[in-house]
Amino acid sequence: MRIRSLGVIDDAVVELSPGFTAVTGETGAGKTMVVTSLGLLLGGRADPALVRIGAKAAVVEGRIVMRPDAPAAVRAEEAGAELDDGALLISRTVSAEGRSRAHVGGRSVPVGLLGELADDLVAVHGQTDQQGLLRPARQRQALDRYAGDAVAVPLEKYGSAYRRLRAVAAELEEITTRARERAQEADLLRFGLDEIAAVEPVAGEDTELAAEAERLGHAESLASAAQQAHGALAGNPEDPEGIDANTLVAGAHRALESVRSHDPALGALAERIGELGILLADVAGELAGYADDLDADPLRLAAVEERRAALTQLTRKYGSEGTVDSVLEWAEQGAARLLELDGDDERITELTAERDGLRSELSALAQALTDARVEAATRFASAVTEELASLAMPHARVTIDIRQTEDPDGVDVDGRPVACGPSGADEVELLLAPHPGAQPRPIAKGASGGELSRVMLAVEVVFAGSDPVPTYLFDEVDAGVGGKAAVEVGRRLAKLAKSAQVVVVTHLPQVAAFADRQLLVEKTNDGSVTRSGVTILEGEDRVRELSRMLAGHEDSVSARAHAEELLAAARADSGRG
Repeated sequence: MRIRSLGVIDDAVVELSPGFTAVTGETGAGKTMVVTSLGLLLGGRADPALVRIGAKAAVVEGRIVMRPDAPAAVRAEEAGAELDDGALLISRTVSAEGRSRAHVGGRSVPVGLLGELADDLVAVHGQTDQQGLLRPARQRQALDRYAGDAVAVPLEKYGSAYRRLRAVAAELEEITTRARERAQEADLLRFGLDEIAAVEPVAGEDTELAAEAERLGHAESLASAAQQAHGALAGNPEDPEGIDANTLVAGAHRALESVRSHDPALGALAERIGELGILLADVAGELAGYADDLDADPLRLAAVEERRAALTQLTRKYGSEGTVDSVLEWAEQGAARLLELDGDDERITELTAERDGLRSELSALAQALTDARVEAATRFASAVTEELASLAMPHARVTIDIRQTEDPDGVDVDGRPVACGPSGADEVELLLAPHPGAQPRPIAKGASGGELSRVMLAVEVVFAGSDPVPTYLFDEVDAGVGGKAAVEVGRRLAKLAKSAQVVVVTHLPQVAAFADRQLLVEKTNDGSVTRSGVTILEGEDRVRELSRMLAGHEDSVSARAHAEELLAAARADSGRG
């Protein structure tokens, strides 16, 4: 992640470890800006006050490695983004005037898309910014994954039955609540079909009648033209002295026939003229037949026009394209729809029977889901409570409340009508009793900021491997703890980092010692400008920073010895050697 002109950070590159990364530094050095930068990449609110004084805009760029089939990658590609060698490039710009822009995979996108991607990328746990498992829906999803096949198998069957029940109920409601409209629709369809049946249109009939009407309407002029053309080709009996085309062509043919033996070329021309004479004779014969057959009956013309008027009335009302063919298409679709509408009573009976069967099936599946979740919740609550005992909360107790909302119109589950949703009838909520005698309350309300982060850490450790979010960010997870409890926090974070990427902002050396990579956010001042940078600590530099965190300054001999001891113990504990 690259950060430019954000708060006290002028220009810094933050390289996070695939495992456990600890971000340390003195108070006010800018550690919070690292968290803020990640928040901006995840669609957080753009505050122009974050822009460094004198800069036009703050820019945060991130490179997130992911599988091409990861949910975030699929959603980004749907928005037009592209992966760059297996990584998704995200950038967020916040101007000093308050304008905000976002880019994902080389494509400008709405900032809201970053928030959508964040749900599948990072779970943030901090003093004031809690995400992920604080949402009851995510708590239920995580519990289901924790339960494994015990919930997954009935949940798949339940989902199939639930979707079918929704479809059946919707169709049944549509038929019963719109009975009047459907009856009116059926009446209109019957009227239209009867009207079309009375006329009995034939496909393509309107085109044929239009041509016939045109011919009948100009019968006299057509006959006269045919007769004149016939006379020009074959002669007029009333004018024996007239010259016609057939006579002229025959004369030409005779002239060439008499000399064709002297030149083959001329003979070829004579054959062509002979063919022309035959063609003229055929055309003349057809013209004579056309004139004789031409029907100039005005009664037939009237009948054609009457038929056309009847067809036109149909096409205006039922022909989407103004043709008889489109009228016939409407009639075919209307007949099918009328058959469907006329079968409403029978369909209502079928749907009612199917709905009742599905409700009974859904009731059994919902109860099976509840039983599986209750069993998994007991094991989960016990595991989280045990984790909290090692995180300086020895008397805290976590339970999971699985309840069902009663609904008079709901599905009968175990003798009670309850509201069923896509994932069952259960509402799942994590409850915390921080000390003996305290009433369990939702974790968002029953814990202080520091306690909440530790509860979230315990939950994430227990859920490790079942929650699909690949990265966890903990800000001040170690607030209010120290000594042995701090070591346990570091150990739990290292354990979680074996199955996910973990980023922790901490002030405790016991926690930082367990990190695979330690980043130092350090403030410098040249007398006129204050800026912070981010440095990867290794070897001696890491020992010096841990010494500073232990004793307040890095030159303490005892602090250095303690720092080296912490690093050695953490490496041995986590198996890094």
